[in-house]
Amino acid sequence: MFYQKNLALWERTVRVVAALAMIACGLIGLQGLAIGYLIAAAGVFVAVTGVFGYCPACAMAGRRLTKAE
Repeated sequence: MFYQKNLALWERTVRVVAALAMIACGLIGLQGLAIGYLIAAAGVFVAVTGVFGYCPACAMAGRRLTKAE
């Protein structure tokens, strides 16, 4: 199945940067704790949505990109 991008470029960039911070905080800041691994896993998901430009939650809400974005 092919998905249409529903994230603007600026939002994709912010998601990737935030995801890297989440992964670092989860693995380094909360080293060895279950919550740290959970935060890191969430960061991986956020990074994937930023890289591919498609967010399933935004799609369920009906969000679409306009030509200006």
